Amino acid sequence: MITLCRSADRHHVRREKRDVWSTFHPRAADGFESLVELNEALIPPGASIPSLPFRDAEVITYVFEGALAYKGSPGGSGVTYAGEFQRMSALRRHSERNPSRSAWARVFQISMHSAEGELQPGRETKRFSIAQRRRELCVIASPDGRDGSLRIQSDAHIHSAILDSGRHLAHELAPESGAWLHVVTGEVQMGDDVLTTGDGAGIEAEHAISLIAHDDSEVLIVVFAKLQAQTSTNGFAS
Repeated sequence: MITLCRSADRHHVRREKRDVWSTFHPRAADGFESLVELNEALIPPGASIPSLPFRDAEVITYVFEGALAYKGSPGGSGVTYAGEFQRMSALRRHSERNPSRSAWARVFQISMHSAEGELQPGRETKRFSIAQRRRELCVIASPDGRDGSLRIQSDAHIHSAILDSGRHLAHELAPESGAWLHVVTGEVQMGDDVLTTGDGAGIEAEHAISLIAHDDSEVLIVVFAKLQAQTSTNGFAS
């Protein structure tokens, strides 16, 4: 079963020239409770990014364009550049901003609950090249840090893929597992559905994820080892 969240239906907040779109937000769909939010933010030069309100969540940040400077505890300070992914856990007294005086930054943030309850504090940044992510799924975060990925405390695997037009991508899903797909840029077809930039989709009770790129595209996919029990009808809040 595939449940779509179109780009135009995303929750959008504009404040002090900053734009934040939430593809996934609390109570968006049954079964995905471990995924807290998936946000896209467009940040003007010198501006800060709004802090996520979930102190018990683990946050994976992908800098798609520009850079994002971090300062606070844990992790001291540093800068995450375009093409890099950052993991932060147990956020306290932190701030993030666009350090550039002229260039805008575009970032994606995925926040998830820990599989083991209390999070251990920490911060980690890694670069995954275009070559690593081109044509195939590249795991960029996992519980065991496999293949050099960020080590997370959530029971999920986060993948990135950059697809040439016409490329077919397939990824098998284990029983009781599920996934959340976000189209960073481009256009892909999944079954009978065509998804374009900013679209998201929840994938449940499927044997595999199967995509065909209609254009040069980039996607993020969060695969959950086991979806939580559903308690109501699937559907996305407007």
